[in-house]
Amino acid sequence: MHASSWLRCRTPKPSAGTRVVCLAHAGGSASFYNSWGSAAPAGVEVVAVQYPGREDRLSEPFAEGMAQLASRIAAALSTLDDRPTILFGHSLGAVVAYEVARVLGHRLGRPLDGVVVSGRRAPSDPPGGGVHLMPDDAVVEELVRLGGTTGELLDIPGAREVFLPAIRADFRLAETYRHVPGVELDCPVTAVIGTEDTEVDAGQAALWAAHTSGGFALRTFPGGHFYLLDHAAAVFDLFASPSVPKRG
Repeated sequence: MHASSWLRCRTPKPSAGTRVVCLAHAGGSASFYNSWGSAAPAGVEVVAVQYPGREDRLSEPFAEGMAQLASRIAAALSTLDDRPTILFGHSLGAVVAYEVARVLGHRLGRPLDGVVVSGRRAPSDPPGGGVHLMPDDAVVEELVRLGGTTGELLDIPGAREVFLPAIRADFRLAETYRHVPGVELDCPVTAVIGTEDTEVDAGQAALWAAHTSGGFALRTFPGGHFYLLDHAAAVFDLFASPSVPKRG
């Protein structure tokens, strides 16, 4: 599939020295990062990944599994080799970023300059769960609890039929994912969490260190699972942080 099917750049910055590729949470889409392109520093170009089955890809089937999703995203990203690249993934997007980085580095020979994983336990510590099997009302309640939505949109007649299939499919990916041991990352990894996040604590986030030989850092910000809604500027700073150094 062509890279343009997967990648969205709302604010192109041809002279930017770093490209940050963002991957969304369960139920999220490329539009979650719409404001990041213009808000990020001039030296950072933001590209967001559009998962199939939502927004302008609504008619496409969902990914069958994590391996398929990561492989296809990596293939799209392999064409972007003109500048240093960092992956940023939040919640489900964190483990997608990790698996994409594995494919890029060790199957396609496309090394990354860093991976920033947000609001998610390490791959070797899967959260499990059964939200993807729950009735619609319970799925909406979980979304509201996590803070990704107020639930008002999903109360609009007909909205659940449009949005809930993708949300449920994403929760299935997030909850059934199991780490397959193998070659790990060799780029720096920064784990980021909110201090009040009920899904991952500092001890669990620290386990990400075992998944790279390229250096690890843990950062915390005030807030819950969606701390990044209030701290986007601080997250941008991580893309130029010594914990995520650029390759020479």
